[in-house]
Amino acid sequence: MLKVAIIGAGAICTAHIESYLRFPERCEIVAVSDIYADKAQSRIDQYKLSNATVVQDYKELLSLDIDLVSVCTPPYTHAPIAVDFLKAGKHVLVEKPMASSLQECDEMNEAARQSGKILSIVAQNRYRTPMMKLKSVLDSGLMGPIVHAQVDSFWWRGHCYYDLWWRGTWEKEGGGCTLNHAVHHIDALLWMMGPPTELQAFMANTSHDNAEVEDLSIAMLRFQQGGLGQITSSVVHHGEEQQLIFQGKQARVSAPWKLKTSSAKANGFPEDNEQLEKQIQQLYESLPDVEHEGHAGQIDNILHAIETGSPVLIDGISGRSTLELIMGIYKSASTGEKVTFPLAVDDPFYTREGIQANAIHFYEKGTSVENFQDMAITTGSSLKG
Repeated sequence: MLKVAIIGAGAICTAHIESYLRFPERCEIVAVSDIYADKAQSRIDQYKLSNATVVQDYKELLSLDIDLVSVCTPPYTHAPIAVDFLKAGKHVLVEKPMASSLQECDEMNEAARQSGKILSIVAQNRYRTPMMKLKSVLDSGLMGPIVHAQVDSFWWRGHCYYDLWWRGTWEKEGGGCTLNHAVHHIDALLWMMGPPTELQAFMANTSHDNAEVEDLSIAMLRFQQGGLGQITSSVVHHGEEQQLIFQGKQARVSAPWKLKTSSAKANGFPEDNEQLEKQIQQLYESLPDVEHEGHAGQIDNILHAIETGSPVLIDGISGRSTLELIMGIYKSASTGEKVTFPLAVDDPFYTREGIQANAIHFYEKGTSVENFQDMAITTGSSLKG
């Protein structure tokens, strides 16, 4: 029975708690830690965690018999907390984004390497049936080379969203919608396409004058194989309609699932390639559904890795790649330059201090509240049609 601690009792921790509770024969939550002890106690009461204790300072847990911790705190705290637990010999699951800088990512990955413990970064969209099936279709090669990829990471958040004390600043949140919302879809894009070689980006703050950070960004990407891509990251899109679209030479597929194939008539205009469309559709339908979706799927994967010694699907190296692309977007949008990868350790956007000094500050944060009333939150589309 693996012993689990939850670090941070904010809204996202509920997804972790509910997921661990799906596996009562494999793990048990023994502690909930938060700088606000009453918040930690409320989570214990809410989920009837009878064997869990409240801890205000997470460092009290470092010497205890704990196997795995979920880090659900604000982004600027991820690196020091994760490094402390890894050095203490614990496995660590960190909420997105992995950290506030590439320097911090490297420190986390080095701590994982030295300790031999698992470091995994939350990217729960990979554990959704439409996404797993889409990945298999792309890997099949039936579509031919991918010539264009499109990510629409559309979310909507009201003006008061950025009133929460740690949100809306480069120092504590580390960025806006590109880092904290599109991170899910950017992870999926890299999983399916591999890293880009260069990009050009723009960003703006159109609707949240209580935040330093962006609420809208658009990036154009070039991949090594010759294909192009585009990423729109937003918290100003009503309806929160999210999708990933891949155009191959032979077919178009997406999540939510949609399939279209084309062949050329004698004059070059398109007609349906019914045979290929049937072949791809049959492959998609033959693929199994994911047994545990979202956070539960990722936590199942981590528990299995601890139990068997197998690798996790999403490790710290993968999490770093996602952050590197996001930092490239911030650099290009802030400087007007085309960015090429990889970003070097002497790049101004490698460190947290460099990002704070060089990223565009749209507005000053004028309102700060300690907590919101505990309400339901949105964690992304199911990507089902």
